[in-house]
Amino acid sequence: MLDTTIANVALPTIAENLHASAASSVWVVNAYQLAVMLLVLPLASLGDIHGYRRVYITGLSIFTVASLLCASSFSLPMLAMVRALQGAGAACLFSVNAALLRATYPRALLGRGLGINAFVIATSAAAGPTVAGGILAIGSWRWLFLINVPLGLIAFALAMRSLPPSRHTPQRFDYWSALLSALTFGLLISAIDGLGHGENFAFIGGEFAAALAFGAVFAWRQTVIAFPMLPVSLFAKPIFTLSVLTSICSFVAQALALVSMPFYFEHTLGLSDVQTGLLITPWPLTIAVVAPISGRLSDRLPIGIMGGIGLAMMAIGLVMVARIGPHPAASDVVWRMVVCGFGFGVFQAPNNRAIIASTPRERSGSAGAIISTARLLGQTTGTALVALIFGIVAESATHRGANIGILLGAGFAAGAAVVSSLRLMNRLPTERETQS
Repeated sequence: MLDTTIANVALPTIAENLHASAASSVWVVNAYQLAVMLLVLPLASLGDIHGYRRVYITGLSIFTVASLLCASSFSLPMLAMVRALQGAGAACLFSVNAALLRATYPRALLGRGLGINAFVIATSAAAGPTVAGGILAIGSWRWLFLINVPLGLIAFALAMRSLPPSRHTPQRFDYWSALLSALTFGLLISAIDGLGHGENFAFIGGEFAAALAFGAVFAWRQTVIAFPMLPVSLFAKPIFTLSVLTSICSFVAQALALVSMPFYFEHTLGLSDVQTGLLITPWPLTIAVVAPISGRLSDRLPIGIMGGIGLAMMAIGLVMVARIGPHPAASDVVWRMVVCGFGFGVFQAPNNRAIIASTPRERSGSAGAIISTARLLGQTTGTALVALIFGIVAESATHRGANIGILLGAGFAAGAAVVSSLRLMNRLPTERETQS
């Protein structure tokens, strides 16, 4: 997570050093994210079959080696390719992380474990820009990747000693499902991104149609094989389906807000880029504080209530951000960021607990992959919607487009709160019921 945020900050420096355009440099981020999106489900299936520990340690090794290759890149195409390799390593970690947490924490304390995990993610997101700025102040952009090497070696040693062993199953990996999954999500992400950047509508429509066709074949195949890569039967459980939908909508809302806010703060409120970065930071910092607490509470309180309250607070906070007056004091912005971060922090860990706890233990890898897929799909959709809004409004009215983006984010958060509240009619299954 730290690597993702520091790479975003360094894009202008990387583009200048490698003599590439700003538009081309975006592939440093896109290649990484696309690799994660395409591989997370197949790798989760490998974890279910061959063991989560093995997939995790393999991914950690790939990520560390790819970081060294990133630092050694001499051209943008080379950097983009090894960033895709780095994304493959990251996908290994994302795909089985939740399964390893489930193997580590007893069911009664699972929310606590997920809360700690959410704390680590939020802290990394908050620290990323500061870490990147510190490294770039004393060294070249290559050190942004080289720093991963000693950290990766330390993590590898800890993983070999501490990660819990996991069972292997006699099932075989389904390569056809892996291909269909990659085609489905690859075309879907490409179409969403193209929609946001105003590409040819006929071509975008063709990509959506192809993604739908491959997705239908993929879903059908999961119903006829003995060990499906994506256990579609889980979606027959209302609490599982509602939790996944809540996750997607919440991350659409978050992406809409966090991508729109810098434009809103700079173009509407007249703040500098440094002020903007500092004033947005309370959002992830508040999540870092609240997430462990909400994780513990989710072991005792109804998840539907926690999710509904948290997302409603996030929606209210975003509306208040969009309605802030000109020339606000820093404190006026900060407390609104705290409200948004508090709401998201209350929701996140309990929602992930609902997804994992409603899944059979032997399919924990698939549950973790679904969490990552929902997050990436929501973030990609939210970012594309911001680009689409900016494409519709005139360039001179960027401030209005940013305001629309924040309000649309509030709408998605409110919708997610309603979906979350529907879970009050469905209790979380017991461990015995989950296994059956």
